[in-house]
Amino acid sequence: MQTVRQLLVHKSSGLITVGPDATVFQALQIMAEHDIGAVLVMDMGDVLGIFSERDYARRIVLQGRTSAGTKVRDIMTSKVVYVTPEQTVADCMALMTEKRFRHLPVLEDDKVLGLLSIGDLVRATIDEQQFVIEQLVNYIRA
Repeated sequence: MQTVRQLLVHKSSGLITVGPDATVFQALQIMAEHDIGAVLVMDMGDVLGIFSERDYARRIVLQGRTSAGTKVRDIMTSKVVYVTPEQTVADCMALMTEKRFRHLPVLEDDKVLGLLSIGDLVRATIDEQQFVIEQLVNYIRA
């Protein structure tokens, strides 16, 4: 089973973050520019929270706030669940399923190594399953 560290090696994009005083509108612009669904909220290298499309939908749109007048710190998810590089893709999938979220930061010694999405984990799972299928087909044909 593939570890988070192995998965991060193959993940091409860098870490995209915003500061806590950025407006929600600014964060959404960054997310749209990079075609991502969440950003870590960081200050001086520390993770303060995570801001996602779900936070926007539930805490801006449904509460009648404006994205230009609201700071990310006011609506971000501040209780951030994270994984370590030694955990497996299956561990991450189970955690995301149990906690019902789609993005998972990877930390090692209080340093952020990356941010995994459910899409990253699904792709890794499919790739691994495809590899096993190919090996079985080759074994049967031999």
